[in-house]
Amino acid sequence: MAQSSHTAADHTWFDDAIHQARLGSTDETSHDEGDTHSGVGVLDKTVKILDALEAGPSTLGQLVAATGLARPTAHRLATALERHRFVCRDEHGRFTLGSRFAELAAAAGEDRLLTAAGPILRTLLSRTGESAQIFRRQGEHRVCIAALDRPSGLRDSIPVGAVLPMQAGAASQILLAWDAPERIHQILMRATFSAARLADVRKRGWAESINEHEQGVCSISAPIRNPAGQVMAAISISGPVERMSRAPGRHYAPLVMAAGKYLTDNLQRVGGRLGV
Repeated sequence: MAQSSHTAADHTWFDDAIHQARLGSTDETSHDEGDTHSGVGVLDKTVKILDALEAGPSTLGQLVAATGLARPTAHRLATALERHRFVCRDEHGRFTLGSRFAELAAAAGEDRLLTAAGPILRTLLSRTGESAQIFRRQGEHRVCIAALDRPSGLRDSIPVGAVLPMQAGAASQILLAWDAPERIHQILMRATFSAARLADVRKRGWAESINEHEQGVCSISAPIRNPAGQVMAAISISGPVERMSRAPGRHYAPLVMAAGKYLTDNLQRVGGRLGV
């Protein structure tokens, strides 16, 4: 396999952080940001719709209750956002955040996570020999926002922008494990994993899946946290079970956790300088 380009510094953080990654992860820290008004009425109302959908899929009635908007106004704004792909409908007809956000995030050079992700994904690929990805949650789905595939041989290839269900996979477990209980329950009703599995994920700080999302494929995932300590993304490696084994966490979890910790620390340093 051709070697990915990387510097010696890319390896240093693995060597320094790998033992710290075994310490696990912390609970989310909740915070209130308060109301913000721009003075542009339609914009403020639109942001209310998006803020409500950030908490998960909503019916029109739930949007009205969450935003305080009149029903015709909420419907008009939600359907307008749907036409521009900032909002979409799930299988139950509920409004949820759309794929346009992931596309913008993937294209934005100023996105702090994506700016730091490239060297880390290259190093993960170099150290493990497997494809590496970063996922963010959007409602009842997860979206791949960064990826680097193994260049040859049997591999699990997930393109940037791919939308996958939250009901299966190691990244889904990470993105769900520290969520609010009611949102966890909503996903677990159709998930391939259990509440007990998520409790284990919270305790050890990493997740694994074997034949969950696709037969013959396994994955390992760890959290990436924002400066407030909340899980904002999941970093993963994935590949064939026959190469990664039926106990992939035993071999790869420390490396993936160290990668997540490095990106978390990077975001906290940048956030501190910006006063986030």
